[in-house]
Amino acid sequence: MDKLNVKKIKADFPILNQNINDEQIVYLDNAATSQMPIFVEEKIRNFTEMNRANVHRGVHTLGVRATALYEKSRQKVADFIGANSDKEVIFTSGCTDSLNLIAASFGEENISAGDEIVVSIMEHHSNLLPWQQLAKRKGAQLKFIEITKNGHLDLEDLETKISSKTKIVALTHVSNVLGTINPVKKVIKLAHEKGAVVVIDGAQAIGHFLVNVNDLDADFYAFSGHKMFAPTGIGVLYGKKQLLDKMPPYRLGGEMIANVTRKGASWAEIPQKFEAGTPNISGAIGLAVAIDYLNSLDLKLIQKHETELTAYALEKLSKISGLTLYGPKENRNRTGVLSFNLKDIHPHDLATALDLDGIEVRAGHHCAQPLMESLQTESTVRTSLSIYNSKDDIDKLVSSLQEVKEFFSEFR
Repeated sequence: MDKLNVKKIKADFPILNQNINDEQIVYLDNAATSQMPIFVEEKIRNFTEMNRANVHRGVHTLGVRATALYEKSRQKVADFIGANSDKEVIFTSGCTDSLNLIAASFGEENISAGDEIVVSIMEHHSNLLPWQQLAKRKGAQLKFIEITKNGHLDLEDLETKISSKTKIVALTHVSNVLGTINPVKKVIKLAHEKGAVVVIDGAQAIGHFLVNVNDLDADFYAFSGHKMFAPTGIGVLYGKKQLLDKMPPYRLGGEMIANVTRKGASWAEIPQKFEAGTPNISGAIGLAVAIDYLNSLDLKLIQKHETELTAYALEKLSKISGLTLYGPKENRNRTGVLSFNLKDIHPHDLATALDLDGIEVRAGHHCAQPLMESLQTESTVRTSLSIYNSKDDIDKLVSSLQEVKEFFSEFR
């Protein structure tokens, strides 16, 4: 098989078998949240019905089963991203939580007055605000890497921004607005030459193409389950063992301790040190099943499908007069995240009109306001593609955009 069977894949997602406003749903908001295949739901239900118990604490049968499933899920994640050990995989509530963990633990311990933290202008607020606030608390300087006119990371600006004073470089693997795939391996190499640690926000990368944290030499890599066909409320922080071992815990409570006395406490080893309290057990199990699903489809075929579909979407959208497309216009080093505006129509009005045709898109600043300012706009409409999307979905989007454009033109 050299291509995905989209019709068969779509049947795995019951939510896609419905009408919205009497129109067959076209789901194009995958950058916000992807849908979940029936297999994931079934596995979670099986855990709830047959194995529900807390992990690591009980010696009874259900507790042992739950712990085995939870830790098997951790190993599945480690294998999926190419980690050296499952101890380098921390379960969190999502990518945002993972990034906050790094800033609150590693950042607090390693950033001092006069140090520099470097981010890109295209960062999601989740990979900007923790560093912005850390810099303010510590008296450090926050620097921004700009983008080129075609929406790529400005590599010349990058080389001027990373210096011997740079302690942390935080960069998105894929822009959630522009769809740009950043050359993170090159950035990591440059940052390491300057002695900096690199944090990668992989929320828009995982599930769209192969990611190997060892090959990238990433120090930290964060992502969410709900953007890769898993439940909400589950995320991952990968960190190199030598870094995680030295970091203090992020939250305090049960499970993350080795010993507690009246005078103090000592911490458990990683990963438990960073997983205080009862974790999202069913979410971790669901994430493992989502990984199995992705592996069954073959990530190389997934990337091929989405690349071809993105090329088709770029071609069709570029032919609509009055439509401004943001980000790379060429189908190279980009994903199927496509942001645009239609002249004289507010993005929220446009998204509402598309919804009347059953087309689900996102409108707003996409939690990337500094990037919006750089693009000289307040908000955009964003479509984002996934494995269950097809050329027919793009055709319906384009047809609806033309109709909306004609409708609004009657009132001008």
